[in-house]
Amino acid sequence: MKLYVREEGSGVVRSHVASAELVSTSRVAYPEACAAFARRHREGGLGAAGLRRAVAALDRDLAALVVIELDEMVAREAGRLSEQHALRGFDAIHLASALTLGRLLGSTPAFAAFDDRLVAAAVAHGLTV
Repeated sequence: MKLYVREEGSGVVRSHVASAELVSTSRVAYPEACAAFARRHREGGLGAAGLRRAVAALDRDLAALVVIELDEMVAREAGRLSEQHALRGFDAIHLASALTLGRLLGSTPAFAAFDDRLVAAAVAHGLTV
């Protein structure tokens, strides 16, 4: 959301993404972002043209991202993480996706989040936030 709609933290996120060697996200980020854009539009904070631009930019950028699919392994890990850290479902999926990426790369990825509980859980699992 912060990449496509100006809000608190957008500048930090854009800076990190611009300097990253690789940017990854979970497959669930797409419907989650589209839902957030639509909510912002319904509430009057994003016009119709802004909504179309945000979705088009997300569609364009998605092709350049490493997308972690929500397979059985990621889903089960997300379930454990949600219980362990009292995370919301999508937050647990994002964290499980980041941990999966780390295992695939053999290194620890940086993790971007603005929710205190999710940040604490990521740090507890050794991610740099």
